[in-house]
Amino acid sequence: MTEQRGDGVTFGSRLFEAMRDRGPLCVGIDPHASLLREWGLGDDVAGLERFCRTVVDALAGDVAIFKPQSAFFERHGSRGIAVLERLLTELRSAGALVLMDAKRGDIGSTVQAYADAYLDPSSSLCADAVTASPYLGFGSLQPLIDTALAHGNGVFVLARTSNPEGGEVQHACGPDGRTVAETIFDHVRRVNAGERPFGSIGCVVGATGGRAGTDGVDGEKLRVNGPLLAPGIGAQGAQVSDLKGVFGPVLSCVLPSVSREILRCGPDSAALSASAFALNAQVKEMLIEK
Repeated sequence: MTEQRGDGVTFGSRLFEAMRDRGPLCVGIDPHASLLREWGLGDDVAGLERFCRTVVDALAGDVAIFKPQSAFFERHGSRGIAVLERLLTELRSAGALVLMDAKRGDIGSTVQAYADAYLDPSSSLCADAVTASPYLGFGSLQPLIDTALAHGNGVFVLARTSNPEGGEVQHACGPDGRTVAETIFDHVRRVNAGERPFGSIGCVVGATGGRAGTDGVDGEKLRVNGPLLAPGIGAQGAQVSDLKGVFGPVLSCVLPSVSREILRCGPDSAALSASAFALNAQVKEMLIEK
């Protein structure tokens, strides 16, 4: 069972409420060098800060959850990390949740250090959740999961990702005939067992995977009693209309993750807001039709 914060609220509960109140859209914050230039900004800390300020002002009050990609801040060194710290504070002050896209994965004291950095409230980099790689074995993530649950935070585990290269690992079958991805789903399902409205450990499942069942994972196997982050919409070729075919019976658990499709509308705040609103509305309409 999930341990809880002092206020007794788990990440799964907070996310469920945020999706209900603001819609299921997750906006990725990926300040590529090329995107900064498109916005007329320098590829430097000042440009990074201006970029983040614009996103916060345009979207933070309306979007349920944001996913800053840590690497695009890390490449600017300590001053870039300072921008990321301020971004976390500002997004959460506006009532949004933050999923740190760091894709960390290691063993022992190292993965515990990652957990302390991203999931312990005493850290200036603490987010509501973090992405994690299970490919040193799902059990290697236990310190990360334990720390998340102890503080009412969450983890999204890479399972069936949107990049085409992932298939050579994630679709590989073990001796029992299950794919690696299916094994990850099973592990996450066990961690989330009994949680309501759903658990705090999610999976990353690309929206680019085609219709459910085409790669050996049907909709029912995606039922992990937790959220499903769905990257790949927009620049990677998937569309909102693909979500129903990919996720089927678990569509209501899906967080479509969109980055460039929205961010390319900047730096105009009104255009950013309109793009996010339109995508969110598409997903909400699909859920109603379901």
